[in-house]
Amino acid sequence: MAGEVIAQEPAAPALGAVRRRTRLLGKLRTRALARMGWGLADQAVSSLTNVAVSFYLVHVLAPTAFGAFSLAFISYGFALNASRGLSTDPLMVRYSGVEVKRWRRAVGGATGTAITVGLVSGIVSITAAIALGGVTGAAFLALGLTLPGLMLQDSWRYSFFAAGRGFHAFLNDSIWALIMAPFIVILRLTGHATVFWVIMAWGLSAAGAAAVGPLQARVIPWVTQTWFWVHLHRDLGPRYLAEGTIGNSGIQVRGYTLSFLLGLTSLAYFQAANTLYGPVNIVYAALGLVTIPEAARVLRRSPSKLPLFCMAIGSGMAAVGLGWGVVLLIALPKGLGSFMLGPIWRPTYPLVFPLVVSAVGSGLSCGTGAGLHALGAARKSLRSVTIGTFILVAFSLGGAVIGGAVGTCWGTAAAMWTTSAIYWVQLLSAMREANISTPGLPGRGVRQGRHRG
Repeated sequence: MAGEVIAQEPAAPALGAVRRRTRLLGKLRTRALARMGWGLADQAVSSLTNVAVSFYLVHVLAPTAFGAFSLAFISYGFALNASRGLSTDPLMVRYSGVEVKRWRRAVGGATGTAITVGLVSGIVSITAAIALGGVTGAAFLALGLTLPGLMLQDSWRYSFFAAGRGFHAFLNDSIWALIMAPFIVILRLTGHATVFWVIMAWGLSAAGAAAVGPLQARVIPWVTQTWFWVHLHRDLGPRYLAEGTIGNSGIQVRGYTLSFLLGLTSLAYFQAANTLYGPVNIVYAALGLVTIPEAARVLRRSPSKLPLFCMAIGSGMAAVGLGWGVVLLIALPKGLGSFMLGPIWRPTYPLVFPLVVSAVGSGLSCGTGAGLHALGAARKSLRSVTIGTFILVAFSLGGAVIGGAVGTCWGTAAAMWTTSAIYWVQLLSAMREANISTPGLPGRGVRQGRHRG
């Protein structure tokens, strides 16, 4: 009996350690799910403002005018990604979960940089408006006047998520939506529901929400620190800027070329089909807010599990894209199409199925971008975006020449699947260079603290 007691004594501490570790893992999962939940809620509200404007204009404007709005909105995405690359992307990579004082100092420089990017891109947009004239010029003029506020509001969102304060980002976006709603109603009642005034209402509402950001964060944006911030993160910021610029340049080139090849009406159908995927894009963008900080946490705790994390995110997003596509294919002919797109739903419907295939391929690569950013592998991330953008433009325009708007969507789908494979190759290569072994792949062992993140 004594021998049995002695043999069983070491089991108690071991069992206690297992239980403590299980409780710790449970808490970590709960916190991660809570952060993802706030990311989803925030992105839902943020995208609601964008999607509401798109759906509103598609009902009140002619297809040609809506095509002009689409060009301005594409340009907004270009400025937004440039701002994120220089300001909030380095913030997310290097200041996620740090102490409050350090976070506030960093946020002052990041938000100031976002304002500067908004001012510069606003001047460019206004110049384009003067050159273009007409309804397209009116859309670019309104965009240029409101870009500084739009860039600042977006920088607050990412700043809050870097600190794990998803609720504050959700609150700020909710303020934007609440300010915009009465503006849209007033424009409708007064007969001013034009491209110019709707974009102005949308952008000024964002500026109003951005003005609340300093009260939430207790941080004042410092525009004068823009150069210091860019110089401090010169190893990441310029590459992330190039990454966002190249990616959105590809979208812009595709949009402008499609308007030339197929006309603004076909571009409106293509844009409307992409608008149908608004709910899925909300989920994709929501994960973008939280996956980089979460990937950084996985990298610190268990580097070899980073591919599994990226695979789980990608598989989940592919399933979401497929599920929503099935809903659209079934529900659009049963009344949803007329409700969402009005009279243009019929010429838009043939574009839905290839976009489903495209969304699944795009979802598979959702986690790999976060993994590359968490590793600090800015060169490989930039390389992936550059190759993927070239493939997207070439395949999409090739499809347009062969099959019009439907061919464009099939070319986009082929590009998304090809790009997904490229991202995975780059992620695994970056892990090998960081001396992080991956299950089933040759590695040189895990060395804590040696990875770039």
